[in-house]
Amino acid sequence: MKKIKTLVKGGVGILLFTSCGTPYGISLKNGDLLLVVANNTPLSGAIDRVTQTPKSTHYSHMGILEKSGKEYWVLHAGPRNGSERIRLEEFLYYEKQSGQEAIHVYRLNGEYRRSIPNAILEAKKWLGKPYNYTYILSDERLYCSDFVQRSFARDSIFRLEPMTFVNPKTGKTDLAWQDFYKQQKLEVPEGKLGCNPNGMAASSKIEYIGRIKK
Repeated sequence: MKKIKTLVKGGVGILLFTSCGTPYGISLKNGDLLLVVANNTPLSGAIDRVTQTPKSTHYSHMGILEKSGKEYWVLHAGPRNGSERIRLEEFLYYEKQSGQEAIHVYRLNGEYRRSIPNAILEAKKWLGKPYNYTYILSDERLYCSDFVQRSFARDSIFRLEPMTFVNPKTGKTDLAWQDFYKQQKLEVPEGKLGCNPNGMAASSKIEYIGRIKK
């Protein structure tokens, strides 16, 4: 009976240790990509509508996870503070406040993981840059997928592709994007090079790991 109690206590200890070791419900590694599921806000929905791929993902924001010792950081370019490095807890908090609670984790496959150390260093060179609300490539302002693409650019992990702002249901330029660029007194940058979270999630160089539970 004493042996059984000892085993039970040991089992509970193992369970508690495992739980504490994975506070986000998933094992996270340095260089993981965090992709935020699109919500129903106008901009988030507009991004998702015109960037669909055969994988039918629905993402509107992304960042790079940096694991430093026992701490987790996120390197990303967002509307709130531009290109920044913030704690994962803070990143999750602000996404939740924005109504975007679901965050999925992707990881570079095998040989491509060697690109991570340099990508982290490169990402930090862009910190402090303001957010790019035009989504037209610029060295002075960055948007989320642009930030990630540039960080891994040396090893050509992600490619720039001609952008489209056409609503696949109508075959015409999405009305939300028409208004968006009209307010900025710009032409819709149809066909110009760029990138987006859904397109990058479809890359064969990364794989889906799971969802952060927090």
